[in-house]
Amino acid sequence: MRASSGVPGFDALVDGGFPENRLYVVSGPPGSGKTTFCSQFAAQGARNGEDVLYVSMHETKEGIRRDMGGYDFGFDRALDSDRITFLDSFSSDGRRFFGLPGERRDHSGVTNRLTGFINSRDIDRVVFDSTMLLRFLLDDDEDTMIQLLSSLKRTDATTLLISEMTDPSAYSEEHYLAHGVVFMHNYLEDGGMQRGIQVLKMRGTDVDTDIQGIEFTDGGLRVGSAATVSH
Repeated sequence: MRASSGVPGFDALVDGGFPENRLYVVSGPPGSGKTTFCSQFAAQGARNGEDVLYVSMHETKEGIRRDMGGYDFGFDRALDSDRITFLDSFSSDGRRFFGLPGERRDHSGVTNRLTGFINSRDIDRVVFDSTMLLRFLLDDDEDTMIQLLSSLKRTDATTLLISEMTDPSAYSEEHYLAHGVVFMHNYLEDGGMQRGIQVLKMRGTDVDTDIQGIEFTDGGLRVGSAATVSH
């Protein structure tokens, strides 16, 4: 089974969508569209009648509502439904999962609470925004990060992790552990900002690994039908 990304043009690059119940990393520099991509993924799940968990390590529910409310793919409406559970890591609910910076935390407890929540609520899709701040809340403990990612892979949810990686050839533990890696590009070319998307890996899937053009539209991100971007 495949989970549609909700991003027009993307599913064709990955043989119809993300293979379900697996862990994926969406990487790229600031402003490249990572949060918009993952918000479209979450909204698509809600439209399908699926249950979604959106974990934000740096944004409030109202903040991301404002950011995504300018698009018409329906993320703001999905937030108001009972299909998306939004967890702000610094809210009172978030502190129950992660604790506060500087506090002594039970790191294995963080993993157990998150995966327990996903399993007990039969969550279908999960978005983590982002791994940089997730490491901060886990005191940059590599072993705990690996334990959390490995446990997420064992849930029945399709999970997207947002990673602030700016070099597609530089990898961290989440890229090695993930079933797939999507890289969002933005760069100056011909006097203007160019944007692209590239599937670096997708286990068990015949993928197009070339950089494809991508644009922001009123409906969110759209992968262009034009050929590949030369970069």
